[in-house]
Amino acid sequence: MSDEKWSDEAVDFVQAIVDTKLILGHRYAQWSLSGPSLEDNIGGASASQEEIGHVRQLASRLQAQGRDLEWIHGAREADEFANAACLDRIEGEWASYIAAIAPTDRAAWYLLDALNVADMEGMITKMGQDEYFHLEYHDARLETLAETHPSTLAEIFAMTLPQALSFIGPAAYDAESDPLYGESFTDRPIAEIRTAFVEHYRELFAGTDVSLNDVDFDRPSLNEWDKTRRRVGGGSISDTDLRQIRGTENELFIIN
Repeated sequence: MSDEKWSDEAVDFVQAIVDTKLILGHRYAQWSLSGPSLEDNIGGASASQEEIGHVRQLASRLQAQGRDLEWIHGAREADEFANAACLDRIEGEWASYIAAIAPTDRAAWYLLDALNVADMEGMITKMGQDEYFHLEYHDARLETLAETHPSTLAEIFAMTLPQALSFIGPAAYDAESDPLYGESFTDRPIAEIRTAFVEHYRELFAGTDVSLNDVDFDRPSLNEWDKTRRRVGGGSISDTDLRQIRGTENELFIIN
């Protein structure tokens, strides 16, 4: 493992990816018995395991940068998590779940794939193999929903896509302004990542009845963006989520 010291902003960047993957794993697990088919349930359970595996690997890198491992895994307050805001609550039916999970998983992968840290290259390549199946699965489910529930999907995406874009970061972070690109911690600026993300969903729904006209693709503005938590405004996961992530009720059963 490299002994190279990361900047504070670089540590926060990776922390946000880890926090988002941690909550993604939690959401996948919650829905692993609630999908519309056995295939969806099995897929959710598998994705949950993979996301938690990614968290453990990335957490070791953060620990090497001075972050406390127990803190990373949940020994903190809910508003200290830097997860994508679209994961704070997932209420409603299957469409709400997919329209929150899909853009979040894609956004987290785009940020992870942009890391330019030599000794993490093999790790990220392996994670990308897992993510390929996650993202293909999401797109297939979204294409089906676009045929059967286009207005519902459009309504939910009007909320979740801007939240995912806020997680990615502001368009003002271009090649000249993005500090992590400037220090070569990433190999592409946030503005480029945003463009790839937006183009993906425009292409996915082209020719369908899903309208993205109500999506605020300009969000967030730089002056409203919390760069540590990578979101606009407050909000957090619930106390119930936090207790489940910590395993509070089951601490007595830990095998030492």
